[in-house]
Amino acid sequence: MDFAFSQRSQKLQEQLHTFMAHYVVPRIRQHKEEIHAGNFPVSFMEELKQQAKAEGLWNLFLPALRDDEPGTRLSNLEYAPLAEIMGRVTWSSEVFNCNAPDTGNMELLHMFATAEQRQRWLEPMLNGDMRSAFCMTEPDVASSDATNITCSIIRDGNDYVINGRKWFSTNAAHPRCDFYIVMGKTNPDADSHTQQSMIIVPRDSVGVTVERNIETLNHQSPEGHCEIVFRHVRVPASNLLGEEGSGFALAQARLGPGRVHHCMRSIGAAELALELMTERCLERKSFGKYLFEHGSIAEWIAKSRIEIEQARLLVLKTAWMIDEVGTQAARKEIAMIKAVAPALHTTVVDRAIQIFGAMGLTNDTPLAEHYTWGRCLRIADGPDEVHLQSIARMEIKNAKQHLGRAAKYLTPSKRQA
Repeated sequence: MDFAFSQRSQKLQEQLHTFMAHYVVPRIRQHKEEIHAGNFPVSFMEELKQQAKAEGLWNLFLPALRDDEPGTRLSNLEYAPLAEIMGRVTWSSEVFNCNAPDTGNMELLHMFATAEQRQRWLEPMLNGDMRSAFCMTEPDVASSDATNITCSIIRDGNDYVINGRKWFSTNAAHPRCDFYIVMGKTNPDADSHTQQSMIIVPRDSVGVTVERNIETLNHQSPEGHCEIVFRHVRVPASNLLGEEGSGFALAQARLGPGRVHHCMRSIGAAELALELMTERCLERKSFGKYLFEHGSIAEWIAKSRIEIEQARLLVLKTAWMIDEVGTQAARKEIAMIKAVAPALHTTVVDRAIQIFGAMGLTNDTPLAEHYTWGRCLRIADGPDEVHLQSIARMEIKNAKQHLGRAAKYLTPSKRQA
């Protein structure tokens, strides 16, 4: 295994750090002020996007990017450290057209779209002219098990008719969100993993109602985590993505690299939190000592560094495996990073909040925002418990296949013998 970054990736990391320092970080205050005033999208986003595109920092996440498509083709391993850098500012990924859920939707369209779908939906997204949402989770079922999904997608002549309710559809409140990729059941009588399909639904379709933008931990994202109702929504059969019954497989293909992106952004947030807490410890005293001179806080700093390095190595290994052997072979590693990184995210940020004291609870630091999103990630793309169960299941399967191999190392007592 070789986790060394290519020269191209290293050059892009330096370039991205410079871009963030010169163009993104100076806009943080303005971003907060405009969002607080109800201005969204913020006035400077398109300016930053054009600047990023001009500098070649565009569509960095897509390993299969074609030569005639805008952006820079990178492997998952090459892109991983760039996602970490973007993760230091929660909204910065959009500047580089590398923001979820658009990245996952672009990956899906890139792999499975017809020529017509590519022209209508993918090309505008690659150019940064269109946004999208992914509608999978439902309020009335445990959506971490995709076989529970109840939204129906029924063929009617040359159309499909969609009925169902989705929620936590990120991006659906964005003014430029022009379509949704909806997962539902086309054949409830089929095998449990071939009942589902995915279909493209234009935002302005008759019967589509965005009911509300849901707050998460009392925080409302302007781009939205929306609840959407589909009532007898009729779209052309040509909007089907892939084949009927392929929805579950498409969802797995979409979630593999996307989890690497999320996890590296989490590591970026944790890294920033560690930097903030250590600087704070050098500036503040309590009971006659600098904060870092108190044993418990020194321990938090040390543990945070260790845990960040461990998580980063595991995520980089996973990115390398996806590049080398594909998402199916790396499914255990993908599950492991999804269980590790969000927990790391919230743990390190929580320590930083504690060290900052009252200030850590305010918007004077980015910590509260990072904590909120980190906590959401422990449920998004499947709760921690689902991933832990998957890991355990794979470990048990491996143990059954090699039953007795470890037992050779036991030293039985005379009574057992």
